[in-house]
Amino acid sequence: MAVINCPNCKKKISDKAKTCEHCQLDLTVLDADKIASLKRVSVVAKSQQLMNHSFIAMLLFCGGFLFLYSQNAQPGTWQYVVSIASAILGFILYLITRVRLILIKRNRS
Repeated sequence: MAVINCPNCKKKISDKAKTCEHCQLDLTVLDADKIASLKRVSVVAKSQQLMNHSFIAMLLFCGGFLFLYSQNAQPGTWQYVVSIASAILGFILYLITRVRLILIKRNRS
């Protein structure tokens, strides 16, 4: 008995299993077209999740700068530190997320 990854949820299952115990996918009716379709859906879902993360990172970045300049925070105050930290964290997370999106698109081709 070998252990394989489920084509839908990617969790470990037995190669003898008729259905996935995690996502209840019926493995007896799968053919190459259905497996390819599941992979495309998985890539689209992952891309959408990363786009959401990218949006949240951009909100952190812009929110930090907007707070910094709208409240006229002075260096050394906690408002200044929080706004700068938010802007830096948002920028770094945005860059990481965009690189991950590029890698997903490159692997899909």
